[in-house]
Amino acid sequence: MAVTGGTLVHAAPRPAARRPPGPYRRLLATPGARGFTAGNLIARLPIGMFGVSAVMMIAGQRGSYALAGAVTATGLAATALVGPWTARLIDRHGQARIALPATLIAVLGCLSLVLCVRAGAPAWTLFASYAATATTPNIGGMSRARWTYLLREDPGARHTAMSFEQAADEACYMLGPVLAAALCSGLFPEAGTLAGAALLLTGMLVFTSRRATEPPVLPRVHRRSPLRTPGTAALLLVFTALGAVFGSMEIASIAHLDRLGLGAASGPVLALQAAGSCAAGLLYGTLRPRSLRTCTAALAVAMAGPFAAAAAGPLPVLGAALLVAGMATAPTMVTAMSLVHRRTPPERLNEGMTLAVTAILAGIAGGAAGGGWVVEHLGPGLAYAVPAVAALVAALVTVPAQRASGVRVTQVAP
Repeated sequence: MAVTGGTLVHAAPRPAARRPPGPYRRLLATPGARGFTAGNLIARLPIGMFGVSAVMMIAGQRGSYALAGAVTATGLAATALVGPWTARLIDRHGQARIALPATLIAVLGCLSLVLCVRAGAPAWTLFASYAATATTPNIGGMSRARWTYLLREDPGARHTAMSFEQAADEACYMLGPVLAAALCSGLFPEAGTLAGAALLLTGMLVFTSRRATEPPVLPRVHRRSPLRTPGTAALLLVFTALGAVFGSMEIASIAHLDRLGLGAASGPVLALQAAGSCAAGLLYGTLRPRSLRTCTAALAVAMAGPFAAAAAGPLPVLGAALLVAGMATAPTMVTAMSLVHRRTPPERLNEGMTLAVTAILAGIAGGAAGGGWVVEHLGPGLAYAVPAVAALVAALVTVPAQRASGVRVTQVAP
């Protein structure tokens, strides 16, 4: 207050300037976004649980890791075959109409696997039951399709959404195996599979119930497969090489730590890589997107770190190298998936993204097999060379994939 010419003047303080909301708060403020995101995260967590749960359940009840590995490998192969067909049906008939029945089939496959293991049924029933889980819809792809529909006029927000989805992938792959192992060892061998099935069904019910954000079914203007879009084949090779990085890195870490007598540290050490990728994915969503060539080049450099750290010996050095390597994977995945969005016809978007996931699964299987061969024949010390080589291949294959980066499929208005 002040007195001016006999008049008492009251000066109101200036209101403090409000900080503008961050990109992720703005993203989740999109109408309907929080509802389908909650269902998406609940349904996505079991994806990181099923493999570990099946191995622990089958090995614990049947006493054979070979059988457990063969069953899970069969499920992986079935997913690679069935996934694109399920995605094509979703594009043609809508998410809710296809995703719910497909999820029910997958849940029944999980229940059948539990019953067959528990009852001592013949081994072939385990393969058949686990193969049925291949109908699990690509929830990450459906969520990305919803963001693409909701943010079709805002490329910057779409980049943030794709980064958020990649971070969610990493978080679920990091937390899923830990939760599965805790349930199977702390309760009973079947607990992980049963909990995963319940979470999958619950999350999918929540996700598909949010009909206002579901992309409309578009007329099939583009008859040819997304595989025939220029540059897509080379891009899928990039995804395959990235999958090889993931698959071989896991085998290399487990084998190397086991040789050092630190097998119990495998889980936390691998979690460092996923944590680095999750954090980098969230950070990348706030930055200007880079070219795929730049991202894969950075990945190739970062993947040389674990190879050098393993030779150096100390566990903290290896952990730091894996953290840095993980931070290089998320930007690469986000940028590569954005190119899939750019090149895939909008009425076949789920199919295009599922093809990318299929390529990653194929790469994971090949990387795990290659890493295992190196461990058996050349020793664990050289196992980290496999993800380093796979990352270099991804960088080299990016060159033809990047040449077609200007290709954009004509969009059809909903």
